[in-house]
Amino acid sequence: MNRIRSACARGFTFVAMGLAFSAALAKPIVYPSKGQSPQQQQKDEGECYVWAKNSTGIDPAAVASAPAPQQQTGPAAGGGERARGAVRGAVVGGIIDGSDGAGKGAAVGVVAGGVRARNNQRNQNAQSQQQAQAQKQDAMNTFYRAQGACLEGRGYTIK
Repeated sequence: MNRIRSACARGFTFVAMGLAFSAALAKPIVYPSKGQSPQQQQKDEGECYVWAKNSTGIDPAAVASAPAPQQQTGPAAGGGERARGAVRGAVVGGIIDGSDGAGKGAAVGVVAGGVRARNNQRNQNAQSQQQAQAQKQDAMNTFYRAQGACLEGRGYTIK
């Protein structure tokens, strides 16, 4: 039951993160408050895009296409953490089980230790993805603030 809750919570976190990320990256709305023509607005937006890219060093196309961090999987993922978790679990299981069923307790401990190490690795992967998404979001927010400042300087209203 706890595993189901944990999986649901992780799934909800990723969905909420995705929604927040896409909402935060929404391109600002530009209104020509001084009667600029559509052609002038297009020209100004293009020039401000280039200016924001040059002044912030952020290329929105590169940020959008940047790959997500690689999730570590397999035996090397935890740097032997699963094996160490299994050994710790076996030792604790053997101690707890006592004299008559030490083998059984150790076997249960091996499984429990391995599962715990796997869950720790999953949490680390999720944290890594969240950090990468936050960095992308920060970069795009910086870019859009710069572009908005340029367009406001040219007489546009930005929302």
